Amino acid sequence: QVQLVESGGGLVQSGGSLRLSCAASGFTPGYYAWGWFRQAPGKEREGVSCFSSSDGTYYVDSVKGRFTISRDNAKNTVYLQMNNLKPEDTAVYTCATTPKWRITTATICRMSAYLNWGQGTQVTVSS
Repeated sequence: QVQLVESGGGLVQSGGSLRLSCAASGFTPGYYAWGWFRQAPGKEREGVSCFSSSDGTYYVDSVKGRFTISRDNAKNTVYLQMNNLKPEDTAVYTCATTPKWRITTATICRMSAYLNWGQGTQVTVSS
């Protein structure tokens, strides 16, 4: 059974940094695509950054140059390094994974393609 557990969220001042972690178990990470999604109050969930070894890496425009997704295969963990955080980054961040065959380069961050979701971690950026 696939399990994803996020950690690393919290309260940070504008301009600060956080690193989110998503620890995975129950599957072989190399065969899966990974994504970080977020949902701010009153807004729809959006794809923040997604990665697949066969389809590349995606970042939503608002985080390009500030966020970096990475993976540690030995630890079965995916990270989202978030630098220069802004108040508009405040949201619940959730990691997700899905078999690579369910996505393409064009759909790498399509939420409906992702089968397995974590419980989410709150990120709050104060101004």
